[in-house]
Amino acid sequence: MTLRLSFRAVLSAAIIGCGLFGATMAETQDVAPAGPPPATTPTATLPSAPVPYTATVRRRRAPRPQSAAPAAATPAPATASSAAAPTPSPVLTSPSAPLPAADLEAYVDGVVRDRMLRDHIAGVTIAVVQNGQVVLKKGYGVASLKDGRKVDPDKTLFRIGSISKTFTWIALMNEVEAGRMRLDTPINIYLPEKLQLKDQGKKTPVRLRDLMTHTAGFEDRALGQLFERDPRRERPLELYLRQERPNRVREPGLLPAYSNYGVGLAGAALANVTGQPFEKVVAEQVILPAGLTHTTFRENRPWQDNLPAPMAPNLAADLSDGFRWTPLGFQTEAPEFIGHIAPAGSASSTAGDMARYMTLLLNGGTIDGKTIFSSKTGALFRTPTYRPADGAPGWNAGFQDIPLPGGRRGFGHAGATLWFHSNMVMVPDLGLGIFVAVNTDTGADLPSSLPSTILERFYAPRPEIPAASRITHDEARAYEGQFLTTRRAYGGLEGFIDRLIGEATVRAAPDGRLTLTIDRKSSQWTATDQPDTFAPVSGPGLLVFQRDDGKVTRFFSPMGEAAFERVGFPHQPALLTTFAVLTALAAIATLIGVATRDRREARQTPTQARASLLQTIQAILWLIALIGVGVFANGASDLAKVFYGWPSGWLLSASACAFVATLLTIATLAMLPLVWRGGRRVDSWVSLRKLAFTCTTLIFLGFALLLAAWGFLEFWNT
Repeated sequence: MTLRLSFRAVLSAAIIGCGLFGATMAETQDVAPAGPPPATTPTATLPSAPVPYTATVRRRRAPRPQSAAPAAATPAPATASSAAAPTPSPVLTSPSAPLPAADLEAYVDGVVRDRMLRDHIAGVTIAVVQNGQVVLKKGYGVASLKDGRKVDPDKTLFRIGSISKTFTWIALMNEVEAGRMRLDTPINIYLPEKLQLKDQGKKTPVRLRDLMTHTAGFEDRALGQLFERDPRRERPLELYLRQERPNRVREPGLLPAYSNYGVGLAGAALANVTGQPFEKVVAEQVILPAGLTHTTFRENRPWQDNLPAPMAPNLAADLSDGFRWTPLGFQTEAPEFIGHIAPAGSASSTAGDMARYMTLLLNGGTIDGKTIFSSKTGALFRTPTYRPADGAPGWNAGFQDIPLPGGRRGFGHAGATLWFHSNMVMVPDLGLGIFVAVNTDTGADLPSSLPSTILERFYAPRPEIPAASRITHDEARAYEGQFLTTRRAYGGLEGFIDRLIGEATVRAAPDGRLTLTIDRKSSQWTATDQPDTFAPVSGPGLLVFQRDDGKVTRFFSPMGEAAFERVGFPHQPALLTTFAVLTALAAIATLIGVATRDRREARQTPTQARASLLQTIQAILWLIALIGVGVFANGASDLAKVFYGWPSGWLLSASACAFVATLLTIATLAMLPLVWRGGRRVDSWVSLRKLAFTCTTLIFLGFALLLAAWGFLEFWNT
């Protein structure tokens, strides 16, 4: 469940069903039969026990090329799948040679140990497979501080967030292969009537294909409903989808905007077509036949009659806790519940099971002689079915199209909840799959970077000198500006927050390169020989811009989850900040004037007296609104507090005060002619006070109009 920028540490089903059968399924549905399935195809088989590295390294006829400097790394405390290996020398294999297992382990040990210390990560679990064999399977750190339980790659379950979506797409594609669903058919055909989408003025219906490529045209809302802390607040999938329906903000198929709701809708369609709860469908079609004995979409919560059965006790005992890093050390956090939108993000798994899962995907749908999905479907998972522009990352039937070092492209998916971060990347031309997950909120960087880091280390080292820019500074300035993500809420208070945190800034460097800043993280990009296309100075990917009528209007995220559109005049953050400061100063000046003005010498007409009172009330309301936003912003670094506590009382109060202040400002504006007309000279304000009153009114009005354009005045729309 991928996070939004800053607030989306993230960012992702329950069907009504219980009774004796449901209780039995809680114990058996997600657990495979005892013993490993019989192996018939050696290249597709993963052993149930750890594999010694000596058995996975292929012998070579020629000595390995070695560099001069050693790359020794002391492994962090871990539960390993192999015996300790000697410290290796750095090795750069040929473009398609298998990874040297001992060298890989030493390298990963060093990287993980460094990141755990730097980023304060409590536990890490990793699996690397290649050519049907486990090359590395290892756990680091702790899964629970209460009992000192260490991370075991074969037993410890981590939340895998949006990697859950890939299981949903496999089950759904099986229905497509069976002819019961079609990718280009409107999704409403497969949904119960209460869940069917309204057109909302759109001409084109949303298709199943649009949900798989995240181009359905939905806005993206998450605050207050994507995660639940109290299991008693959990809802069935169908009820959640009805109550949290987002607006359709564009025609389907036009632009990407990552949507957990869209995947939840696909899961509901799958359940409706099969006539079974989603959790049962995905277990019977994917989890059980693939031999994933420690993988489940069920959650560890008490039994509820209107929800699917909870997680089996034997799996719940091996769940990793989620951790938050604080100045006082690691803090164990209550689990976040996502079962109400299970198809998008409720799965938990181990590194061992994910090793089997990646081998299944790399083998095109078969493992241990069993076919889980067809080779045709397997090809769709690794072939782009949608790209917003040439060269830009897109989607492969629900899987991410991932640019990788050395010009390679892979497929997979990343995931995140509040406390867990994960990533799964597969490289078909190397037969390689890499899975990594962490159980701490501060650990997002390790899963996102480790797959590319491994590929750079062993297959595609970075050039020492970055390529020079192909364009000049003046040419690069055409791309400068503020851009706003399409993955956001489009109205109300959540829309206001998303506008603040969802912006990206593009600046032209003197040497003609571009600097892209998203979520306060900057990267540099160099023009390629393709128009409007930039390559990173360091790392994989492409930054692709689009033009309308010759002007640059948008670019596509290097990760493919959204487009970023150029921000217009009313939505410039600097403009909003300027008016917020002016409003605060004007409000303070108004109140100081009221407190210090000599009332015996202040002559005024009745109309001027009423106008002064109105402006004083406005000043108080604007200051309360600004203070409320400030208090909310001060606590916004705590993502759990934002998600669970939405809508914030401080923000609601601030919005309501701003709304009332806006109405009073409009009334004051209408009184300006009478204020200026005044009465007899001795009974009226002096010209300087009239001018100050007018300037204050215009400042308040300008700020109110900006807040209306940003959605902040819609306190009823959260």
